[in-house]
Amino acid sequence: MTLKEYFKLETSGWKWYEVLYLVVCTLAILIPSLISGDSAMAVISATCGAISVVLTGKGKLGTYIFGGIQCALYAIISYKATFYGETLLNVAFLIPMEFVGFKAWMKNMNKENSEVVKLKMTWRERIFWALILAAGTITMGLVLKHFNDAMPFMDAFTTVGTMIAFVLTVKRYSENWWIWIAINVATVIMWIKNVADGGENASVATLLMWSVYLVNSVIMMIRWMREAGRNA
Repeated sequence: MTLKEYFKLETSGWKWYEVLYLVVCTLAILIPSLISGDSAMAVISATCGAISVVLTGKGKLGTYIFGGIQCALYAIISYKATFYGETLLNVAFLIPMEFVGFKAWMKNMNKENSEVVKLKMTWRERIFWALILAAGTITMGLVLKHFNDAMPFMDAFTTVGTMIAFVLTVKRYSENWWIWIAINVATVIMWIKNVADGGENASVATLLMWSVYLVNSVIMMIRWMREAGRNA
């Protein structure tokens, strides 16, 4: 794929209200973050994250470009906030998976609407991944507790859940949004506590970013489930 073909694919198939939604989500993070005096790193990470999740819902390849930038910066922010599970997740898993996801989606784009083709899982697959999520959360939570993680089991859930949800996203399964909703609720709670406690590592921009993620995940779950049903 040439650069010209990529830009054509990314800019095709947008409706005016989808563009407006992208702008609103971005500004909802950018403006309050700048006003609050958050660090440049946190503001850039949060802004790229907002763009990435909207592009994910739209089924565009750009999600993995903006997502890669967000992951790299968020890993640093999480390390400073002593959320070591989040740090390890981004460095060891998410950043490499951004490249895997880009390649996988590029092979499965719908030529009619320039979006990735969405799929549905069977109930057996749903139960399997739910059990993996539960077992992984308990195991990692015990490990993080040993290393004095700020919120070990919450951190473990968001870490393991994100890994599973990301894999399902790369595989184009609409059920990925179920997990993202649960993760986003947990992460918002985590960062609310972080901001409420204050201190030099408190990040309003990051809290706003995850709040936008939560709203977006609910909207996109509905959209992906509907489109996957049509593709079944």
